Order: sequence, then structure tokens, then C-alpha cells
Amino acid sequence: MTDLNRRTVLAGGAAALAGTAALSEAAEAQVGVKTIFPVGQTTIPVVGITEVFPVRRIYCIGRNYAAHAIERGSDPTREPPFFFQKPTDAVQVVAIGTVADHPYPSLTKNYHHEVELVAALKSGGTNIPADKALDCVYGYTLGLDMTRRDLQNAMGNQKKPWEIGKSFDHSAVLGPIHPASKTGHFTKGAISLAVNGTVRQNSDLTKMIWSVAEQISKLSEAFELKAGDLIYSGTPENVGPVNKGDILLCKLEGLPDMSIKIV
Repeated sequence: MTDLNRRTVLAGGAAALAGTAALSEAAEAQVGVKTIFPVGQTTIPVVGITEVFPVRRIYCIGRNYAAHAIERGSDPTREPPFFFQKPTDAVQVVAIGTVADHPYPSLTKNYHHEVELVAALKSGGTNIPADKALDCVYGYTLGLDMTRRDLQNAMGNQKKPWEIGKSFDHSAVLGPIHPASKTGHFTKGAISLAVNGTVRQNSDLTKMIWSVAEQISKLSEAFELKAGDLIYSGTPENVGPVNKGDILLCKLEGLPDMSIKIV
């Protein structure tokens, strides 16, 4: 085949492919895009309505109570806020009034509880002023940031990302979302966690270093926040290990209790 003929064939093939792509795009526009296999959308029930809250991203703030920062070896007076993420399919929803089975995860021998207030966003943006940030909040719930502490510590000691200690199946436990229009915004209130009836974590939301509004503002400097985002707002001191058979009872003033059993 001559160079001229080869160029003619290649040009014709490219044109055919372009035509096919155009036809394909037109067809998709008419009937909707189809995926090669279905992937479920993570959703959370909302108290009082049948609609559910679709989860987009899960952000968590680290060391947001001074006493917890100290027990983790940090100086809370100098440390700016830092955040990490969990995958949306790490969500485990615990129905109100139940004790949900929670599987003890693989690879760890030091599995820790961290009770937290969780904010659910209905809107977002970038560089959101702190005095406007709560306008983005749809509602709140009680959550557990479950942690494979030995894996987190080991990776931290090696100066490697410690995602494996935080971002795994069932690690984002929470209850149904309560609209802020019903509860108001949570800027204070007792928060606690008991294991087998013995209180371990016991503090108040007023002891957060960075308020929910400030967290939203700071996060929006680094990410464009959007509706569907969740923010785990940090845990008080006295995090600790749990074992199979343990029953955890989480409390936050103004919200129903949440309970799980480690299995």
C-alpha cells in the first residue's frame, strides 16, 4: 500500500470513528448514559420524611478537642485544623432504638471508638465565610469514627498515609439525620460514649477547638463543598479499644442515643 492510500484509509477510519462517536453521543443523549454495571448510591434516612440524604463525600477533622489532641501527642495551641476522608460506602446506618451489629475489622488488634457530632450539608461552595457556613447545613446526627489504631500508628510512624487505619468498611457509623430546622444548630451540648455501661468519653461540644461553622469555612478553602457532604466534627479525649461482644452506647444532648455491638 502506498503512503497516499494508507493516509486515505486512516483518514476514512478516523472519520468513521468520529461519526460513530457522534452517533453514540446522540443516542446516549436520547436514552440516557448507561454504565457497564450498577453501583449503589450511599444514602442515609432523614427523620420525619420519606426522602433520604444522598452522601457525596465524608470529611473528618482530626484532634479537634484539646484533651484528645494532647493524648494523641499533639499541641492543640499551635496546630491548625487538618482533615481526612472516608469512602462513602464506609457508612453504617444505625436505626434509632436498635443495637446494630458492627463487625470487628480485619488486620487490627487495637480497634478504637471515637464518638462525634456529624453535620450533613445541603449546599456548599469555596471560601465560605464562617458567619455564613451554617447556612450550608441541612442537619445533624451522632456518629462514630471507628479506627484501626495500630495500623494508623504504624503508618504514621513510617511517615506514610494512614488511610488504612481510618478508611475501611463500616468505619463511618452514624444514625439517621435530623434536620437543623427541627433541632437548631449544635454549638453546645454533652457528648459521651460508654462501653458495656462504663463511660469512657465524656465532654461537651463547647470544647471543640474549631466549631462546625469554622470547620466548614476551613474545608472550603481546600475543597469545593457540595450538597451531600458529611463532616465528622472530631472526638473528645479517652478514645480506647473495643473487643468482640462489647456494646457501645453513644449520647449527644438533643439527639437520640446510638448503640452498636461489636461482633
